[in-house]
Amino acid sequence: MATLRFATAGFCLFLFLGWRRELKLPKRGDWAILASIGGLQMMAFTALGVTAMQYTDASHAALLAYTTPLWGLLAGWLLFGDRPTSTQLIALCVGLCGIGLICSPLEMDWNRPGAVLGAAMLLLAAVGWALVILHVKRHQWVSRPIDLAPWQMLFATVSLTAMSLAIVGLPHVKSWTPELWGLLLFIGPVATSLCFVISAEYGRRVSTFTMSNVTLGVPVLGVLASAVFLHERITALLAIGLALIVGSVIFATWAGGRARKSVDE
Repeated sequence: MATLRFATAGFCLFLFLGWRRELKLPKRGDWAILASIGGLQMMAFTALGVTAMQYTDASHAALLAYTTPLWGLLAGWLLFGDRPTSTQLIALCVGLCGIGLICSPLEMDWNRPGAVLGAAMLLLAAVGWALVILHVKRHQWVSRPIDLAPWQMLFATVSLTAMSLAIVGLPHVKSWTPELWGLLLFIGPVATSLCFVISAEYGRRVSTFTMSNVTLGVPVLGVLASAVFLHERITALLAIGLALIVGSVIFATWAGGRARKSVDE
């Protein structure tokens, strides 16, 4: 399903750009960002997330995989010298405490096979996405994001196909039901094509931390949806960890906005 997601999304974008006579090969100056988005944000994030879901529940997965704002703040500081304010540092520490609480033996059964590995995979996926956001912000774009998107999805499709064949072999679908077709239509052409293009286009124009924050609704909705539709239990520790992470990012964003406002004045 993950491979079909990018295959259908890329196919639709190839058709759209071809119909508009705007389909073109990626320029050499954009090869790095093509590999970054296609390899880290699409292929690696998806592969790590799908694998981790075998070892953890949906609520923990949604929360840990979207800790991107915290890693984006930390990576920008360590790699590019984007020093956060003292308030943002406090917020970062609070958010990391939330992650530590969720991953601690108090909340997660470390004796369950693969539990720690699954959590580590999700955090690694979030770190990879944060690095992509930093790259998107600093890349000197030659082509438009929409021109590169189908090639990035082709990159992800080929990579995921090779991984799937090597690990699980040929896929077997019992029946192509209308529900399955509807799900594939939504997660491919709609959710993937539109969201990745918008993400890359928007990410060029705003700060790294602001870009990271637009993903904040995902873990909140993910935790709530897992409780409503999958009947997963939201423990007190999970709720506290969620509040610490979301609160820290909101607090850090507010602090960053105040710092920028004072500089402008």
